Amino acid sequence: MKQIGENVVRIEAEALSALAERLAGPMAEAFGRAVNLIWNCAGRVVVTGMGKSGIIARKIAATLSSTGTPSLFMHPVEAVHGDLGMVVAGDVVLALSASGETEEILRLLATLKRLQVPLIAMTCDRTAAKSSLNKLSSLASSAEVVLDCSVAEEACSLGLAPTASTTSMLALGDAIAMTLADKRGFKEEDFASLHPGGKLGKRLARVESLMHAGDAVPRVYPKARMTDVIFEMSSKQLGMTTVVENERLLGVISDGDLRRLLQSHGKDALDLTAEQCMTRNPRTIAATEFAATALALMEEKKITSLVVVDSTRKVEGIVHLHDLWGTGMV
Repeated sequence: MKQIGENVVRIEAEALSALAERLAGPMAEAFGRAVNLIWNCAGRVVVTGMGKSGIIARKIAATLSSTGTPSLFMHPVEAVHGDLGMVVAGDVVLALSASGETEEILRLLATLKRLQVPLIAMTCDRTAAKSSLNKLSSLASSAEVVLDCSVAEEACSLGLAPTASTTSMLALGDAIAMTLADKRGFKEEDFASLHPGGKLGKRLARVESLMHAGDAVPRVYPKARMTDVIFEMSSKQLGMTTVVENERLLGVISDGDLRRLLQSHGKDALDLTAEQCMTRNPRTIAATEFAATALALMEEKKITSLVVVDSTRKVEGIVHLHDLWGTGMV
């Protein structure tokens, strides 16, 4: 069994290696035209395929959408029963068919031509070059761009189950999506905005989406007595307070600072003022920073909260370690 599994992986790896060689050579121009067609598309990329190719088509559509290229999957059977209405002028259709003769896909061609929607075909029918006919499939001959996903052999011992061919289709779809993402300068923050749910989206969250703001931020003035400081810290329940003047941050006082003051001054600590007890020039963070950056600073300084300030050191909020628990980073 181990030998069979190893052989499958090797066959698929060889198929991907051959695909990479084509992308670097004879298929480079066609790949570039496909990317440009999608790049200049005023609508969406409609990806379609039947059977195993349909499953790969769904994944390609999902990858395109999640990296900034509006896309959707259209089932070819449902399409001829009404779903073709989701294709409109300005769209681009990416059709996957290993043989290039999938009946359900071919039934869409007349409508696509009538709508004047550009068609990109992803097929494996270039293996026909081995025959004496050397004839393109119906799908390939109808497409503006043909992308060759042909493989030397399938990993299936019977040569029947789509394996290496669907792996090549999937990789080629990823190549298109990543090229488009790079072309539009797709960044981490763009990815985060498209993935607000789940662990990944939370890890890419911004500080401003997690921080306590407004009246929830503990604030005292420099001349405030420590009894007032303790009351403010207790009422806001963040284990610290900011010391501000004209909304600008002067320092912070934490629970730890209070304990150390009581140990060193006893009850006389209560007669001190905030500016006498505060930590000056504390570490701060901008609201636009990633939550992961806030966590790294907290770990580095062994603190549980950061004051969020703007460029003038005006206090905008507080981000606490507890706020990061839900992100899956803690």
